Amino acid sequence: MKKIILFCLILLSSASYAQVDSTLPPFKRFPNLPPIQLLLADSTTKYTKKDIPKNKPVLLMLFSPDCSHCQHTAEEMVQRKDELKNITIIMATLHSIKEMNAFVDKYGLNQIPNVTIGKDLYYIMPSFYAVKNFPYLAFYNKKGQLIMGYEGSMPLSKIINTFK
Repeated sequence: MKKIILFCLILLSSASYAQVDSTLPPFKRFPNLPPIQLLLADSTTKYTKKDIPKNKPVLLMLFSPDCSHCQHTAEEMVQRKDELKNITIIMATLHSIKEMNAFVDKYGLNQIPNVTIGKDLYYIMPSFYAVKNFPYLAFYNKKGQLIMGYEGSMPLSKIINTFK
């Protein structure tokens, strides 16, 4: 009987250590691209994870059109668009399509062919990344695995170097 109780205690204690740490944000527990669903500028087309080009690194940027750091990053991306041509850039916002389109037009983001900009339809990404500030940058390698997440402004040279 003592052996059975001892066995049960050992089994119970080892099972408790095997639990996933639920205090970690989802992007750390599941380090692959999230189930992206963006509504594009025409307000009818959806962009999902299956639309992301394969075998290319991905920069996922959560932004707010009224965020000064986001505005500066957008300006810098347009100025240095040739240095970004090998990176798939996905920009997502929680703001309205109207505000998003005004942001795109103001900063000329439609000049960059490898940038997709959309509204996060189901507000998945802020909770997935535990976003507190904008911009939020998530870097993924060619295999779709997370390299790192970064909250706040980052110079474009560092963004580019993260993928090297």
